Amino acid sequence: MIFKFKESKIFYTIQGSGNAVVLLHGFLENASMWDFFLPTLIKNHLVITIDLLGHGKTDSLGYVHTMELMAEMVQEIISKEKINKATFIGHSMGGYVALAFAEKYPERMNALVLLNSTSEADSTEKKENRDRAIQLVKQNKKGFLSMAISNLFAEQNRLIYKKEIHQLKKEALEFPIQGIVATLEGMKIRKDRTSILKNLLIPKYIITGIQDPIMPFLQQKKLTKKCGCSFIELSGGHMSTIENKEEMLNFVHFIE
Repeated sequence: MIFKFKESKIFYTIQGSGNAVVLLHGFLENASMWDFFLPTLIKNHLVITIDLLGHGKTDSLGYVHTMELMAEMVQEIISKEKINKATFIGHSMGGYVALAFAEKYPERMNALVLLNSTSEADSTEKKENRDRAIQLVKQNKKGFLSMAISNLFAEQNRLIYKKEIHQLKKEALEFPIQGIVATLEGMKIRKDRTSILKNLLIPKYIITGIQDPIMPFLQQKKLTKKCGCSFIELSGGHMSTIENKEEMLNFVHFIE
């Protein structure tokens, strides 16, 4: 479905019936990343997937895609669909958006799943890496995407999931440079929402790959304890929806 948000075209899908679940993809991904899990989820749930700004079939909007802006977009979509409350599952950047949503609209959230994601802001080093990434995207988009997407997987899985990695790169090549840059800028300036996560009085989960190169495992474990979340550890890297499909499928069976 197509939705207009601040004069930009937003693509989303809505399927099934029951308690609502909102699925938010990560950076350089799109709503199709959830396709494997949808047949299970829609048996008992109303499921919304959204292409976030500058990704998939959704337009870019300005020069910075802040997490707050994307959270507002999500809120307008679920309001349009007359959904009062939902469970949110956010992969990586999708988790940042879900936390921004939780800060602005906590009464609309039933549960929160941070999948390969964190409530913490970028460190100084990570911000510098974002700036380098922005320059590389502008100079060599294809080279940046090839490196960035491969590096999301645990090293031993890069050959195993060669086909899936190729597909991710192919899809990301269709994203406009402006959208990629605006999203990098938005992630770079996002604020720390650890206190938001800690104070949420709903079921909260952090799912982390032991070999995640983006979200260090021990750091995620400490965050889980600090914020009173349930912790699920998986083998593999940052792409648990690909590297740990069956474990993730078992998890979605327990979503209320």
